[in-house]
Amino acid sequence: MTATTTTTGPEPSASPDLSKPVGDPPLLEVRNLTVTYGGTVPAVRGADLMVEAGQKLGIAGESGCGKSTLALALLRLLPATAKLTGEILLDGEDVLTMKWGRLRAVRWAGASIVFQGAMHSLNAVHRVGDQIAEPILLHNAKATPAAARRRAGELLEQVGLPAARAQAYPHELSGGQRQRVMIAMALACDPRLIIADEPTTALDVMIQAQILRLIEQLVADQDVGLIMISHDLAVLADTCDRLSVMYAGRVVEEGPARQVYAEARHPYGRALSAAFPRIGDLASRRAPRGLPGDPPDPAALPGGCTFHPRCPVALDSCATEDQELREAGGERRAACVLVDTPATDDSRNTA
Repeated sequence: MTATTTTTGPEPSASPDLSKPVGDPPLLEVRNLTVTYGGTVPAVRGADLMVEAGQKLGIAGESGCGKSTLALALLRLLPATAKLTGEILLDGEDVLTMKWGRLRAVRWAGASIVFQGAMHSLNAVHRVGDQIAEPILLHNAKATPAAARRRAGELLEQVGLPAARAQAYPHELSGGQRQRVMIAMALACDPRLIIADEPTTALDVMIQAQILRLIEQLVADQDVGLIMISHDLAVLADTCDRLSVMYAGRVVEEGPARQVYAEARHPYGRALSAAFPRIGDLASRRAPRGLPGDPPDPAALPGGCTFHPRCPVALDSCATEDQELREAGGERRAACVLVDTPATDDSRNTA
C-alpha cells in the first residue's frame, strides 16, 4: 500500500457478542502511541484507542491535531523521519514490531485506508479497475489478472458504480465517484479494519451523505471495524458508535459518540460541538460559535494543559498542571480538571 503524501438521541445499548470467545483480543488496540518527527516534534502524544469488529470509532479535531498522522501510523505509512513508540495491536499482533514481509501482508488484507483526497491518491495514468485489481493480485497468489479485473468490477458495483467504469481514468470521474473507487479499493482484499481519513472532504452535502451511508452499510454487511477521521463532530455523531476527540496530538475526550457531541465534558469538545448548528433545535436558536485562536505548534507546545491558552474556563493551575484522561461518568473519559463539574448548557456554548 502506498500513499501520496446531526442528529442527537438516546444512545443505543450494545448487546454482548456471544459468538466471540472470552479472552479474544479486540480487533485493534492502540496503547500509548507516540509519533515524533525529526526526533523533537511530537505529532501524536500517548494515544490510546480500541476498536472491536463491527464497531465504528470516530476521531475528531481541528487540522493539525494529529488525526491523519495517527491514521497513517496504524499501518506504518509515515516517512522515515517519524519515530513511533508504543503498541499498535491488530488482532493481538503488534504492527510496530512486524518484519517488512509480514507488514506488507497485513496492509490491504488485515487493514486498509481510504486516503484523504482521492484525486491525489489514485494514479492518474492507470485505469481505476487496474488500480483496484492490483492489491488483489499482490495478496492472492492464485488470482489471475482476468479474475482480479472481474472482482474489481464487482467491487465497483458494490459501491454503487457500474462495472464498466473500471475502464475510466481518475480524471474522468466526479469527486464522489473517485471516493467510491477508493472505498472499493479498500475492500479489495476483505480487510477486517477500514481507516477512512476525511472520506467526504471536498464533496457536496448530498454526495457526502451518500458516501457516509455507503460506508455504514458496508461496515454492517461485512462486520468490519471502522475508524473514521473528520473535523465534523456532527457527521461522526451520526455515523459512529464511539468518538475520540484529539487536541495537540492527544486524545482529550472519548465516549459514546452522540453523548460526546451533545454534552462534551472537555471544553475543547464543547467548543467543537458549539461550532455546528443544531437543525430543528427550537429550544435554542443560538448561532454556531467559533473557537478563537489556533492549535499550538507541535514544536512549541504550551506548558500544563495544552488547551489552556484557548480555554474559556481555564484555572490558574491549568497553565502548569497537565491533565490525563479520567472517568467522566458512564463509559466516558475526559482530560480536564473540571471533569467532575456537570456541564451546563451555558458552559457548553461559552466558546
